[in-house]
Amino acid sequence: MTVSLEQLRRCHVAVDLGAARTRVFVKGAGLVVDEPSVAAVNTRTGALIAVGALAEQMTGRTPDYIRVARPVSGGTVVDIEMAQRMLRHLLGEKLRRQLRRKPRLRAAASTPHDSDPLAQRATVETLVGLGARRVELVDTLIAAAVGCGLPVEQPTATMIMVCGAATTQIAVLSLGSIVTAERIPIGGNAIDYAVIQHLRHQHELLLPSQSVRPLQLALRGNGLNAQGPDVTEIHGRDVATGLARSVRVDTAAVRDAIHTPLTSVMDGIGKVLRVCPPDLVADLVDRGIMMVGGSALLPGLDQMLRDATGMPVQIAERPDACTILGLGAMLEGRIRPMTLDPLADSIPDTEPGARSAFPADAGGEVPLPAAADADAEVR
Repeated sequence: MTVSLEQLRRCHVAVDLGAARTRVFVKGAGLVVDEPSVAAVNTRTGALIAVGALAEQMTGRTPDYIRVARPVSGGTVVDIEMAQRMLRHLLGEKLRRQLRRKPRLRAAASTPHDSDPLAQRATVETLVGLGARRVELVDTLIAAAVGCGLPVEQPTATMIMVCGAATTQIAVLSLGSIVTAERIPIGGNAIDYAVIQHLRHQHELLLPSQSVRPLQLALRGNGLNAQGPDVTEIHGRDVATGLARSVRVDTAAVRDAIHTPLTSVMDGIGKVLRVCPPDLVADLVDRGIMMVGGSALLPGLDQMLRDATGMPVQIAERPDACTILGLGAMLEGRIRPMTLDPLADSIPDTEPGARSAFPADAGGEVPLPAAADADAEVR
């Protein structure tokens, strides 16, 4: 089912359940929640100890009776009950009371492109458990394109690349719809894993669970480019002795390790361009690729895409929050679809003086699509 902008304007809250972060947008209040999708649970009592940033700090530092869970993987809810408990605590009691006052609470949520019905149903059940009477699912690619300001409703091609923690989604949009898209199971987590394996095999060093991102920040001076410092000092644990040790890592070797998982991303971009109509590809030569998502900030990735495709590449102003901002813009009615004026003379009059069935002042709206058949209502 195609979700129109009119249906989205009736929603009260929008949720972006990502593998890395969970964001909640409330109509009239803006972005109210932006926290990591992590929850810490006491396995003895079942009590929820912490959620969000505090729970993420506990990763790798907890005793055996405390489990740090991630209820969302690759944009798909894998633990519905834990996701509901995490959302309740992230929203807080005051905001939950405000939402419960709505007579028929409507919610909108983003889902990855081409997600299966079970994944869509899991997202719906998560929000229904929080009190939503109706849930509208919107494709992440559409929401992200709206959030970064792309003219998705125009009859010109716009290419967007959503770089998430678990997946990378690439699509060409035109007239408010997805012309062609590709979903690749490679994201920021795969890049982290490549760095961890390189340090383990080449330097016999184990990194703490929170140290991979700082390593990428240390490479920000050169990133995927051959500029900047030649070596970076990294602290970790020795594989053999278990003692703390520091090594000086060759950044060129780290760049080679990062390049390996990105090869699949380049193949996905080529596949999308190969099946895209030639007229739209011609538009992309000027417009280029818009990068969104937290992993889009990997230093040097944009230049790598420019060299591989020969097209201009831009990074959104707030790449990590484009999806939820796009949903919020739809909820608040700040997005206007292009109005098409039907041809009044397309249907000839059968009788003199008879009026056409399509009056000249009646325009038709082009709705923005969402995930197929993804709304649920609890009666």
